Amino acid sequence: MNHKNIDRIASTIYQAPLGQYVGRGGAEALARYVSGEVPVADGEFLFHRGDRADTFYLVTSGKLAVVREATRQRPELVLHVLEPGDLVGELSYIDGTPHTNSIRALEDATLLSFARQTFDPLVEEQPRVAFDFMRAVVTRIHQTAASIARQQQELTDFVSSGGKRS
Repeated sequence: MNHKNIDRIASTIYQAPLGQYVGRGGAEALARYVSGEVPVADGEFLFHRGDRADTFYLVTSGKLAVVREATRQRPELVLHVLEPGDLVGELSYIDGTPHTNSIRALEDATLLSFARQTFDPLVEEQPRVAFDFMRAVVTRIHQTAASIARQQQELTDFVSSGGKRS
């Protein structure tokens, strides 16, 4: 990638929530490990549940849905909407497990891709940036777990009250 593209990509990474963890210098370092930019057309799947995870992504434009795909017995269920700045597929990438959900574009979208063969060298070449990246991922997991716990408690309270809101 040329210098102008690296500067543009670094700015995109820095402006994403990830940027508050890696800083401007970390965003510039991460930009050098980007594998490419991936367009995903409206309605197209980025990946399906069970697919191998050798790449993770950063949404730069558009919206994608984390979905449980439709079957004969049930319709598709949108679990979460991803917007610019969100990471996609990073957990399966990190732990080496297949994707647990499918990702489908809700509109035309563009993502930065980080493929294993181009991103893994970051760990040895830029360990501080790798650590800050992992810190961002772990923080997001903590926030998600706390949100699920709050929602579970609200549901328990609602059910135990006989359906009355307090």
